[in-house]
Amino acid sequence: MTAKLAIDLDRSSPVPLYFQVAEQISEAIRSGDLPPGSRLDNEIMLADRLGLSRPTIRQAIQYLVDKGLLVRKRGVGTQVVHGQVKRSVELTSLYDDLRRAGQEPVTRVLALEAVPAQEEVAAVLGLEPGAEVLRMERIRYAAGEPLALLHNWLPAGLAPLTAENLSERGLYELLRSAGVRMRVANQRIGARAATAVEARLLDERRGAPLLTMVRTAYDDQGRAVEHGSHIYRASHYSLEVTLIER
Repeated sequence: MTAKLAIDLDRSSPVPLYFQVAEQISEAIRSGDLPPGSRLDNEIMLADRLGLSRPTIRQAIQYLVDKGLLVRKRGVGTQVVHGQVKRSVELTSLYDDLRRAGQEPVTRVLALEAVPAQEEVAAVLGLEPGAEVLRMERIRYAAGEPLALLHNWLPAGLAPLTAENLSERGLYELLRSAGVRMRVANQRIGARAATAVEARLLDERRGAPLLTMVRTAYDDQGRAVEHGSHIYRASHYSLEVTLIER
């Protein structure tokens, strides 16, 4: 993509050459001339084309990587990152929000099984410890990138859920189709570092920052119908809240 990108350098300027290169690539990203997923020429090709040293190009690329505009992928090269998914804090699912934003979410179901409820899950769902619950684990993708690792627990028999329909539709959509009317949820948002397993599943480095969200949703009868514990790639995802003065 960079072969089509015009980079004009002012060698008499006090502005460092690496910064001139970085700023013009950054502007091309902002303007859409370099859309998400675009691959840049490698450092040697860029250096030769611009008449600069390889360390100068490397410094420019690293500057943009540090700003979160570019990402280096082994075997692929340097790419423009996909735009961050911004999500309002509402009683909707991630699947709903991605569809509403014009994206086509993809889901990989890692686990779907009936298990005895552990004490913490039983407490939030209003069940006796050891009661049967449906546990699921999924990875949600957006624009071809893993975005979130989702863990959910539901009371048994709430809805006819299968790995197939969970891979094609969102959990809340399936619950609504089964007649479950969700009205309110308690939600806690936090942050922590990725474990080795989480980093592997989300294509991140170990210790990368993750957003966490724990939510329990209730229906119009006040019953707890779903408990979720989710993690999101902070580099690809953010939450937005509207504040009103009272």
